[in-house]
Amino acid sequence: MNFKTLSVHAGHDPQAFLGAVMPPIFQTSTFAFKGVGEPGPYDYSRSGNPTRKALEDCLAALEGGVRGFAFATGMAAETTALMLLNASDRIIVHSDLYGGTYRLLTTVFQSKGIESEFVDLRDRDALKAALRQGAKAVWIETPTNPLMNLVDLQEVASLAKSYGALTICDNTFLSPYFQRPLELGVDIVLHSTTKYINGHSDVVGGALIAKDPELAERIGYLQNALGTCAGPFDCFLVLRGVRSLPVRMEEHNRNSLALAQWLEAHPKVEQVLHPGLESHPQHALALKQQTGFGGTFSFRAQADDAGIKRLLGAVKLWTLAESLGGVESLIEHPATMTHASVPAEVRNQMGITGNLIRLSVGLEDIRDLIADLEQALDQV
Repeated sequence: MNFKTLSVHAGHDPQAFLGAVMPPIFQTSTFAFKGVGEPGPYDYSRSGNPTRKALEDCLAALEGGVRGFAFATGMAAETTALMLLNASDRIIVHSDLYGGTYRLLTTVFQSKGIESEFVDLRDRDALKAALRQGAKAVWIETPTNPLMNLVDLQEVASLAKSYGALTICDNTFLSPYFQRPLELGVDIVLHSTTKYINGHSDVVGGALIAKDPELAERIGYLQNALGTCAGPFDCFLVLRGVRSLPVRMEEHNRNSLALAQWLEAHPKVEQVLHPGLESHPQHALALKQQTGFGGTFSFRAQADDAGIKRLLGAVKLWTLAESLGGVESLIEHPATMTHASVPAEVRNQMGITGNLIRLSVGLEDIRDLIADLEQALDQV
């Protein structure tokens, strides 16, 4: 089946559930045994739940993996993936990434003896040098949050494999509709399902999808042992969102690109970071490994701190909030919001400056979105 059909039907057979067209919510903590020593297909919802399985099977089908796993949050998914590593292991991490991931790696896992080496994965020689020193895994974001830099997935996955390292790719920004990392050689795909996959800003969740059965078994064991799984009602909400993923992503993509083109011509905008623009240094790579550009991007305004504060305070239709990927448009200031936990010197090295603004472009009429940003930019 093609992607649009999979998004509607994958993971659920109505005939297996009394003809229910949509997957039912199995809001139960435990399941009756058939007899002593005779469990049924499910025994306890931490270990497995029919609603969760429907979502997990759907996500595996959409990403082209052998098995999917749903988690309570995106960070729970990240934590479970990192638990594949042991004390004294090294992980190579792209040097530009989400602030919450940076915090998890440099505080929680560093204290457990897992070393993170931050490398610009766009630099093949730098990656090669890091791999030569020994690494168990490579952690990739592409596009990166919030600077929209791209990593060549096929090249990095191939190089990591030659040194025996796993590759883990956060595919949250594009969803499987616009990018399929497993097909490019990546071992594990990660999502914050809070974002585009759910798409309605009413649930938090995470997911991992693996393409190797043995690796999937290890993740499944960790999900159960750690208890990081998603609850059935949250899985139901994410499944409901998945059904409209292709339609939403197309509209996010159209609105985002139109807005980026408008901003690029605005006299009060210093730079627009959108891989769909020909001015983006990795536009050719975007065309090679993506089928679209998503709905999130960043720009730098020509303004000091006071001007940025006025701009963010002047928007009326855009909501000043963290997160992304919902039907509504959000505007946020990475330096003081999503990346506030990253030390200032590291933010500066990444390029997260005070005049950087990230936009999650929703499904509103593009004319209204532009008009609201225009009047806000007038305040700068």
